[in-house]
Amino acid sequence: MNFIDKSIKYLGVFTAFIVAVLVLLVVYDATMRYFFSGGSIALQELEWHLFDVIILFGIVYTLRENAHVRVDIFYANFSEKTKALVNAMASIFFVLPFSCLIIYIGVDFVTLSFVQDEASSNPGGLEYRYLVKALLPLSFIFLSLQGIKDGVTNYEKWRSL
Repeated sequence: MNFIDKSIKYLGVFTAFIVAVLVLLVVYDATMRYFFSGGSIALQELEWHLFDVIILFGIVYTLRENAHVRVDIFYANFSEKTKALVNAMASIFFVLPFSCLIIYIGVDFVTLSFVQDEASSNPGGLEYRYLVKALLPLSFIFLSLQGIKDGVTNYEKWRSL
């Protein structure tokens, strides 16, 4: 389980780096467009792709840090033992099945894009669209691993309380 924890931690660091790159890219793109009447379709598409990275990998890191959205109206009043049980059940019955479904659908999604050699329809746009689409199943593989880790950790916590 320590391997999963470290992997997701580094994924979060990578995502933070991508946020910094995206900020610089947006500043550059806006400066070029508004002050120099220039711009690039490829850079604009790259911004969207980096945003995809941030969202898809950020979901995993958010779950690791237990900073995800939940309905706290009931959860806040639960005992620690009940919270651990709810978290374990949520991981097993919600996170894992949903992640497996997205992985299953996502692999076909990426494969079709690869076979079609999908690229941007915009002139000057980015090629190899399957690379960004591959982030979908990849991120949910990481989410599944984090869900397994959380499920096991919370189950052990529940048993010990």
